[in-house]
Amino acid sequence: AGFIKSPLSQKRLTQDSVELYCEAIGNPIPEIQWWFEGNDPNETYAQLWDGARQDRVKINATYNLHSTSTISIANLTSDDSGMYECRASNDPDRNHLSKSPKVKWIRSQANVFVIERPEIKTHFSPVSDKLVLTCNMSGTYSSIKGHEWVHGDKVLHTDETDSAFTSYTIHGKVEEHSGMYECVYKTNPEIRGQVNISVAPQVIAYKKSEHGNEGDTGVLTCKNPSFPPVTTWTWYKNGQGVSAVNASGRYIIKSSGNKTELRILKLNIEEDTGDYRCNATNPYGSGDATVNLRVRSRLAALWPFLGIVAEVLVLVTIIFIYEKRRKPDEIPDGKRKSNATNHKDKNVRQRNAN
Repeated sequence: AGFIKSPLSQKRLTQDSVELYCEAIGNPIPEIQWWFEGNDPNETYAQLWDGARQDRVKINATYNLHSTSTISIANLTSDDSGMYECRASNDPDRNHLSKSPKVKWIRSQANVFVIERPEIKTHFSPVSDKLVLTCNMSGTYSSIKGHEWVHGDKVLHTDETDSAFTSYTIHGKVEEHSGMYECVYKTNPEIRGQVNISVAPQVIAYKKSEHGNEGDTGVLTCKNPSFPPVTTWTWYKNGQGVSAVNASGRYIIKSSGNKTELRILKLNIEEDTGDYRCNATNPYGSGDATVNLRVRSRLAALWPFLGIVAEVLVLVTIIFIYEKRRKPDEIPDGKRKSNATNHKDKNVRQRNAN
C-alpha cells in the first residue's frame, strides 16, 4: 500500500470546521483508518470513528480501484488541536487481535491547530444620508495584514492596515442598503465579523398591472429585496384577506422567503377583476404593494383578427361593385392601341392593292 495524497496541516478558529483528506493505492485495495493524538504529553493515539466526539466527527470512505477517505470535524474546540494520522494497510491480518501483520500500517500525519476565536464587536449607525459600519476586535491577535468589507460575493473595500478597528461608510438611505455585511481580517486563519442592516420589508410587485383571459389561471407576484427575509406573507382583495373569501377554492398562495405568488384558477370577469394587495411582515415591521388585475373575455383576442377580416371584406366588395358598374364600351388603353394599329395596317394593304 502507498499514499497518493496525504492530509495537510491546517489552522482553524474555535467554532469553525476542518476537513482532512487521504488517498492510498495497493493490491488488494487498502483499508484507511484515522487516529488522533492530542497535545497533552500523557495522551496516546486513539482511533476515530464516524460519529465520535458527540457526532461532530464524520468519516466518509470509498473503496473503488483505490482508497479515499475524508474526515471532517465540526464546531471545533481547543481540545481538537493535535496530530491526526491517516493509516493504510492491505494486509489480510491487519486487524487480527493475536497475529502480527506481515505488512505494517503505513502512516501519514497532519497537525490541526485550533485557535481561540477573538470576539468582534460590530455596529452600524445611520448619520444623515450615510451608514457607518464598524468592527472592533477585542483582545490581542497578532499579524493582521489588512481588512476587507464584503457584501455577498462583492468586495466593497480593502486596505492593508494592522488595526483591530475597521469601518466602512455607505452613502444612501437605510432602506436601500439593507443586508448582511462582513468585515474580514486578513489573518491566518481568516477572521470574520458580521454587520446586519435590518429594515421592514420593502415590498414591490413584479408587475403593477396584470392581464388574464377569462377561464385561464391568473398569476400575481410580489417580492421583497430587503433584509431580513419575510416571515409572513398575506394577500388581500378589496380589503379582505384572500383566505377569507376563498370559498370556491380558486385562490392558491405559494410563498417562500422573499417571494410570494397568488394563483387564481378559472378567472372570472365579474368576480376577479380588481386590486390585490400583498403584505409582508418581518421582525422589523411590515410593507405591502398593490397589483391590479384585469380579466378579458376569451373573445377579446379575436377582435383584432375579426377587424382585419372585416376590412378585407369591405375592400373586396368595393372592388367588385366598381368592376360591375364600369361602362361596357370602356376599353383599356392596351386594347385601344392594339385596335388602332390593326386598322392602320388594313388601310395600308388596301392602298397597295390598288
